[in-house]
Order: sequence, then C-alpha cells, then structure tokens
Amino acid sequence: MCGFGDDDPNEPLFVPASKFNGTPSDGRKSTPRSVFSAQGVEKVYRTGEVEVRALRGVDLELYEGEFVVLLGPSGSGKSTLLNILGGLDTPTSGTVRYLDHDLTDGDEAALTRYRREHVGFVFQFYNLIPSLTAMENVALVTDIALHPMPSEQALKLVGLGERMHHFPSQLSGGEQQRVAIARAVAKQPEVLLCDEPTGALDVHTGIIVLEAIDRINRELGTTTVVITHNVTIASMADRVISLLDGRIVQEHRNTEKVPPGKLEW
Repeated sequence: MCGFGDDDPNEPLFVPASKFNGTPSDGRKSTPRSVFSAQGVEKVYRTGEVEVRALRGVDLELYEGEFVVLLGPSGSGKSTLLNILGGLDTPTSGTVRYLDHDLTDGDEAALTRYRREHVGFVFQFYNLIPSLTAMENVALVTDIALHPMPSEQALKLVGLGERMHHFPSQLSGGEQQRVAIARAVAKQPEVLLCDEPTGALDVHTGIIVLEAIDRINRELGTTTVVITHNVTIASMADRVISLLDGRIVQEHRNTEKVPPGKLEW
C-alpha cells in the first residue's frame, strides 16, 4: 500500500468546501451544481494553409466537487479541452462558461484573473524553480492568491511536511510533482486541472501522486479533472469522459471508485 510518508494521509487538515453528491445535515441528498458548461466547442489550429481540427463540437457539463478523468489517446483533444477549461486557450467556436464567467470571449486580462482566482494547474513536468526550496516554490503562488492556505499546510496535505526545506534537486520525481500539486492547491482553487500528472513517473510513484490528488478532491471538495491515456486511472474517478479525434465518444460513471493504492497496471 502506497502512502505519503511521515504525514498521516488519513488525518484531515481542512474542512471540505463542497462535496460531489454530498448529503446535507438534514439527510436530504443534495444536487451537485454545474460549474462548467461547454456547448458546441470547436478548436481549429491554422498554420498557413494547413488546418488541424483539435475539437469537433464538444458538449460537456462538469459538477462541483466532482472527480473527472478525460481519457483518450494522444491527439484526441484532451489537452486542448483542458486548456480551454483552464482559460489558457479559447475555442474557435461554441461557448464555455465557468459559473458566471464567459471563457469564450474573455480578453486576456479577464482570463488571467480567472486563472489566478479559480484554477490550479498540474502538468506532466513540474516546472519548479531549482534555486528555491519546496516551501519557497509553493509560496510563489500564495504571495499572489486572494485566500491562500499556508505553504506548510499545502505541503503537509501532499505528504511533504518533512521535506519543505529541500531543494528540487534533493527530491525525487514524485516528490517534485507533489510540490507542484501543493503549489497548485495552496491558493485554494475551486478547480484543479491535471494534465498527465503521472506521465513522467513510474507506477509506484505515480500512485503516490494520485493519492495526493484524490485526497485534495475528497478533503477540500475541489472539482478535479485529470487527463490521461491510462485506462486504469479512470477507475478512481466519479465520471470518465472518453475522447477520440476531437469528439466525446463515451461517458460513464463509476458505481464504485477504486482507491489509488489499489490500482493495478
């Protein structure tokens, strides 16, 4: 069974902001709120006379506190869709909304504000600054966030409470990725978008990273989207959305979620 190390992964550090399909104190089943709505999304990249259609009429709803896996092979449109949801790119046509934010026609200033205030990103490569410690790398985000959690607490959340004063060169690949996750969640975003977060890691280390992402979703109620080509990872999600050739070709909900520590591939 994989674990985070010295910090107890079962000890809740924060009260979840929201939970997907949560149950209110009076016992009634709550209805999850739609946070993302995409309709007829197309994305076309043009280089001279060459035209590449990355997305072809995507319709999508994502819900508060949900853990979603976008599954598909390379070139299926996963990263393009994630970038549009995160405000890093805009669609060629169609509409995308995050709550009351229109991500379709927003100018760069509006999209920058949206990313800063609402979204945390985790990429395949860690993008840590080598000359800064783990805590200092996380603090880069907390210095500009509206309501950040302390850097120390963000690192404890991903099991690196004992490594916060180490430099990236003193950390393993998996530990560096967990620093990147801590950096993403330290500003307490409503949405966590992860682009192949285990793509550069071995299986054992990848599971530890997935445990960190899963814990953030469960404890903080963060709407979480992970894109991957690994079918096994889909087993830990609430919902799996499969893409192929720029289209959503399948969608299903897991009746039972598999904990990251029990994934096998």
